[in-house]
Amino acid sequence: MSQLLSPLNIKDVTLRNRIVISPMCQYSSVDGFATDWHLVHLGSRAVGGASLIIQEATAVSPEGRISPGDLGIYHQEHIEKLEIITSFIHQEGAVAGIQLAHAGRKASFATPSNGGKQLKAHEEGGWTTVAPSSIAFNPEDEAPQTLDTDGIIKVVADFKAAALRSLQAGYQVIEIHAAHGYLIHQFLSPLSNHRTDNYGGSFENRIRLLLEIVRSIKTVWPQNLPLFVRISATDWADGGWDIEEAVQLSFLLKTEGVDLIDCSSGGLVPYAKIPLGPGYQVHFSERIKKEADILTGAVGLITEVKQAEDILGNGQADLIFIARASLRDPYFALHAARTLEDDITWPVQYQRAKL
Repeated sequence: MSQLLSPLNIKDVTLRNRIVISPMCQYSSVDGFATDWHLVHLGSRAVGGASLIIQEATAVSPEGRISPGDLGIYHQEHIEKLEIITSFIHQEGAVAGIQLAHAGRKASFATPSNGGKQLKAHEEGGWTTVAPSSIAFNPEDEAPQTLDTDGIIKVVADFKAAALRSLQAGYQVIEIHAAHGYLIHQFLSPLSNHRTDNYGGSFENRIRLLLEIVRSIKTVWPQNLPLFVRISATDWADGGWDIEEAVQLSFLLKTEGVDLIDCSSGGLVPYAKIPLGPGYQVHFSERIKKEADILTGAVGLITEVKQAEDILGNGQADLIFIARASLRDPYFALHAARTLEDDITWPVQYQRAKL
């Protein structure tokens, strides 16, 4: 059997192969509610043979949304539609996961199809943003409000409540979004965190919020279900978060009961110089896997079946997270089996296409 199509057990969850659909914002919600678009989008990737379908960045609070079109899980009423989605994913033999997120200073932006610019707090559809420090992402943006102690306590409580709703909605994997310049990442990086209290300055202080969120989630999330964290392994900017700190954090997260690190990068500052290219982030997952002794996922311009197979075969990651490639081909896993001359179970409705 190929590496890519081999199963992986994480706690009590069995992934039928190593192909994960990476969370990708669809900007198709109103007040955080899922729609039929999400059902078809996520469900089709389950039909397509992927093992784990991770729902897009799902806001833990209204102010945590990137845009007014983001999914949320801050109302009990959100659960009803999400249950339909997770049920279908599981019916098709895949595992439903959810990425819990708070955008921090990168919240209150228009959707890409509407220009993608920040919606000011006084403009229609906009709201006041929060962050570890009052530093805007772009010079032309409104500066966020600095989170005080009560605000930090609320963020931790919002993640906990969202985790409980995720369980009620049928998700079997939670991924905490601590990457791409969103709120938790803003606390991690000295470029965006200029605090002088217990949440700023030293490495131990800058990681404090993430550790508190992990511990809070684990009070409601079953011990037998996996917990992932997505991090940016580097800011790609001088003086910012770097791979050495990422390795150290990953080791600590393992001691806290985190099962896998989803290794991405960048997103914190608009001037980052990122050397884009096929598999340009794989060396991060390899280093974290080996030095922190934790399962890792590789992501970032992994578009070819052989490329994915080689990453696994070389011991550089345990899972392959695909994003744009799955938008172009929802049946990536089914087609990978043909390329690798390996076996995979096709949906009974599509059996004739296998011939």
